[in-house]
Amino acid sequence: MSTKQTTGLEGVDLAAWRGFLLSHAAITRELDADLVARHGLTSRDYEVLLFLAQEPDRRLAMSELAKRTMLTRSGVTRLVDGLCRVDLVERVSCPSDARVSYAQLTDAGHQRLREAGRTHIDGIRAAFLSHFSEDEVSQLADLLGRLPGAAGEGSCSVE
Repeated sequence: MSTKQTTGLEGVDLAAWRGFLLSHAAITRELDADLVARHGLTSRDYEVLLFLAQEPDRRLAMSELAKRTMLTRSGVTRLVDGLCRVDLVERVSCPSDARVSYAQLTDAGHQRLREAGRTHIDGIRAAFLSHFSEDEVSQLADLLGRLPGAAGEGSCSVE
């Protein structure tokens, strides 16, 4: 019996991990490039607009937005400030607690999100889904659903 313990990933384990990482990076770059070229939005911008659109008042506390985007508070502040400069989002103060600030989707932001949603969905179909059969997509959904953070609700667009 061997007592030597491997310290790295090898074979199919390494292939699975590298395939996941490299394809995620390539697909994300492609989706981001499409959104920027066609709508002037990064994938992060799109994500923030989508989170806001899915809320009843189209608003979220900045702290909650940071949590959902997995950005630091300063990171989400910079992102929201950029969206405010182009009138897609506005900052709203909480009337009962001056420490709380909200990001709220504007009508222009909602319209841009609707337009960008078509591009985003088409991009997902072309860059990801088109590589698999319907059964394989179902299997992938089951397998990837086991990963941490994968059990999220919501959709990829407001349509």
